Amino acid sequence: MRNLIRQWAVALLFGVAQAPIIPAIAQNSAPAPSNDKPYTVVEGYKVDSNTMNGFRAWRAAACDRCHGANQEGLVGPSLIESLKTLSKEDFKKTVRDGRLDKGMVSFSTSKTVMDNLDNLYAYLKGRSNGDITRARVEELKQ
Repeated sequence: MRNLIRQWAVALLFGVAQAPIIPAIAQNSAPAPSNDKPYTVVEGYKVDSNTMNGFRAWRAAACDRCHGANQEGLVGPSLIESLKTLSKEDFKKTVRDGRLDKGMVSFSTSKTVMDNLDNLYAYLKGRSNGDITRARVEELKQ
């Protein structure tokens, strides 16, 4: 019953289109940082341009409505915890295809999200790893 209510709430929030129609954010083609982390962060909140685009995609898609403004969960799970064990490929599949049985809608029709899927992962992975210490980030000045 709880899942049914959750699915109804998500459907109500997103309507038929499932995701808001928002102009695409330009994807920066700069290579990912050379270390094992897909992001660069300084002082806990200043991030590279790709990671900044991931944050912008997060905001544009209004992911906070289900996952919370700090990614700690609301009706959707905490992404801080989920990305500790979720692989990048599973993350991308979940965002792209959704998990309607769990209340997660598909974002495959959102150009903003799909164009920035790797960047969104980088932002959320940085939050999950604790390297990005604030939900709101700023772009590193080059």
